Order: sequence, then structure tokens, then C-alpha cells
Amino acid sequence: MRKKIITSAFSNLYTDQRIEKVCRTLYENSYTVELIGNNWGGAEKMSRPYPFSRIPLISKSLKTAYFEFNWKLYHELKKKADENTILHANDLDALLPNYLLAKKLNIPLVFDSHEIFSEMPAIQGKMSQKLWRYLEKKLVPDIQFMITASAGYANWFKTKYGINATVIQNAPRKLDFKIEIPENNPKILLYQGVINPFRGIDKAILAMHHLDGVIFKVAGDGPMKKEYEELVIKENLQDKVQFLGKLLPEDLRKMTPTVDCGMSIEENGGESYFYSLPNKVLDGIQARIPLILSNLPEMQNIKRQFDIGEIIKDHQPKSIAEAVRSILNKGRKNYQPELEKAANFLCWENEEIKLLQVFEKASASL
Repeated sequence: MRKKIITSAFSNLYTDQRIEKVCRTLYENSYTVELIGNNWGGAEKMSRPYPFSRIPLISKSLKTAYFEFNWKLYHELKKKADENTILHANDLDALLPNYLLAKKLNIPLVFDSHEIFSEMPAIQGKMSQKLWRYLEKKLVPDIQFMITASAGYANWFKTKYGINATVIQNAPRKLDFKIEIPENNPKILLYQGVINPFRGIDKAILAMHHLDGVIFKVAGDGPMKKEYEELVIKENLQDKVQFLGKLLPEDLRKMTPTVDCGMSIEENGGESYFYSLPNKVLDGIQARIPLILSNLPEMQNIKRQFDIGEIIKDHQPKSIAEAVRSILNKGRKNYQPELEKAANFLCWENEEIKLLQVFEKASASL
């Protein structure tokens, strides 16, 4: 008998592609899946083939929202879980209630660390970082089943806590690529994702001074959007930089294959960024677009395996412009054979095999 899995995350669930893919894979492989998130940041309508719910939060600040969510999540899990349940916690901010209940009912817990939560740039040097580090130190070494999103993360957790995490990269499902590569004029450079600090967006804006016949499109929203919009005006680059706002995942998927060059030029904003393999790298590969990449370990590793773009020398605007120019001069068509190889290797269909093995082991431990 296939077991019931309760997946939970501090997330409004709508745009979380990793959770969606994981839950769908489990559901399609005959597990009974239930998903629990919250309404922090909105509760947009969505449909899934398995039941889901969002815990309503009354907190006005993120700090209190974490406490409120963890308290309410514990009580939700207590109502729904029994001795035939596998608990599945996404990230450190949903781990404690899952951990406590797994202990209480003596049932398996699978912990998915999408990032190194305690080393995120947003909490660097803050009191909250000490709290998350303390929680991580107390809980993670005791976890039996752990998955994480990059080899760099897995090595970090192994070194720090002696835990062996299975690497399940956040790759998209394989796209059958049949699009005619457009002859754009001007050429299009795309950033997709959250507009956060340390993503290299401001440096890429300044790089537009050194690029002719190129438009920089920024698809997404986030805390730095207003500041970067002001930077564009200050630098008088309104004709070269466009902010597209937050696009629906399906609209973004349609748009990405129509650009000439993507970017993932994260800066070293702490260990979570340093060891990350950003979704936008794997999304870009699947859309068969060449990418400018940071000189960080996971991106270097992909570039070593597949020639899918250029690694920037540093984050100087001139260096970014140079990498973009190099890709445009070579031409998107010439990157296609390597992008095709990378897309066949770095896809969800390969990652989900490892995911199912983890849940089979957890299931067998019941």
C-alpha cells in the first residue's frame, strides 16, 4: 500500500515550481499527497490534482509570521498525520513542527533544503540568523532522509553536520524544442527571477552602457525592483532596459525561448548563494538559450560539462558586456548542440528517479 505524504512549506505555493514538481511526481507514482502552505504574499487561485491548503496568517511582519506558521502547522499536521504518513518539510522554516511530530508518532520525515536557509543574504549578521543556525544545528544532524538542490549544498551539509543528502536539482521538465530561433533586432538579454540583491541585476543594467543593439528585459518582482528602476532613470537607460513585472510561469516559459541570451550572474552573497545552482540556469538550458554565468562552483561545473555560454571574469559592467557580446557574436544557433545535450541531461525526468528512491526508502522504514 502506497503511503500518505504530507508536504509543507512556508510558501503561498503558487510560484514554487520545485514543490509542484515534487508533489506531482509523488502523486503520479500512486502516493496520496497533501500539500500545506500559507497565504503570506497572497493566495492566488491554483489547481492541482491533489488536495492543498493554505494556513491563513494574521502576522504583519515576516519574523512573527514564521512563529505563527510553525505553531499552526504543527496543529494541522497533528490533525492529518497518522502512523502511515511520511512528512515532507521544505526548508528550515517549516522543519521544526514536522520534526517534532515525526518524533512523536515515530514516522519518517524527508527534509528538502532548497537552499542553505541559515546563510541567506537577507539574514546575514542579524539576530534571526543566530536563531536559524541554532535550529539547524539541533535538528539537521538527526534527520534520516534529506534532499537538497545542488552538490555544493550537499557537501556543505555533509561537512557541517555529517549528513548525506541526496542531490535533486531543480531542473524543469524536458521541453521538446521545436521553436524557430528568432532573428531579434535589437538582441534581447533576459533576467528571470526574484529581483533581490546579489543577483547582478544592477551591474547588468550598467553594462548596457557598453552594449549597442541590445535590450535588457527583467522578468520578475522583488524588494530591489524600485531601486533598480530608479537606477535605470538615473543612468538614462530607459530605452535599453525593460521591467516586465512578475509573469505567470506559463507565460515566462513561452517568452524565454524567444530571447538571445539569459543570465545568472549571482554574486557571492554568503554560502547559500555561493553553492547555489539557480533555477534560471536550468530553465535557460531547457529553453535552449545561451547564458552568461557567474564564476561560482555549480555554474563552473555545468560550463565544464557543456559549453552553454560564457562565464563572466568579474562583476564589472564592462566584463558583463564583454560576455554578452561574446555570446551574441558566436550566435545562438552555434550553442544549440551543447544546449541540446545539457537539456537532455539536466531535466526533471532524470531528477525524479532519485526523488522516488528517497521516498521508497522512507516508505520502507514505516
